[in-house]
Amino acid sequence: MTTETPVGVVEGGAETEHVREPLLRHLVGAILRRARLGQGRTLQEVAGEARMSTAYLSEVERGRKEASSEMLAAVCAALGIRLVDLVAQAHDALAASAEHQQRVRVLTSVRGRTSSTRHVRSTAVRSTVASPTSDVVALAA
Repeated sequence: MTTETPVGVVEGGAETEHVREPLLRHLVGAILRRARLGQGRTLQEVAGEARMSTAYLSEVERGRKEASSEMLAAVCAALGIRLVDLVAQAHDALAASAEHQQRVRVLTSVRGRTSSTRHVRSTAVRSTVASPTSDVVALAA
């Protein structure tokens, strides 16, 4: 299982500087699952219509498998959605994530070298300027 470091988590005393974008397979899987559940259909129904195993479709929906374009086209057809709409929704989610990452600041506590005083340092994760009211703050201890 792949684990990703959340924004603001300190590993080994060092501040995380890179905020990872979501993986495409996670976004696509979530979109497919929402579409299936929105239609009130089961994994078995959609997998059967798409001519794939239920286990494989489940793995795709959970973002554990990277589906080929042929498999994605088959699932989209089974769900009655266009592949271009799936890709557009994934694009929108990635763009929203990138927008969010531009506003995140990571705060870390830094212990002074000569005393036990703790100072808080703010580091912008991305170099763009966002309005102070839209900034998201993540605290790390």
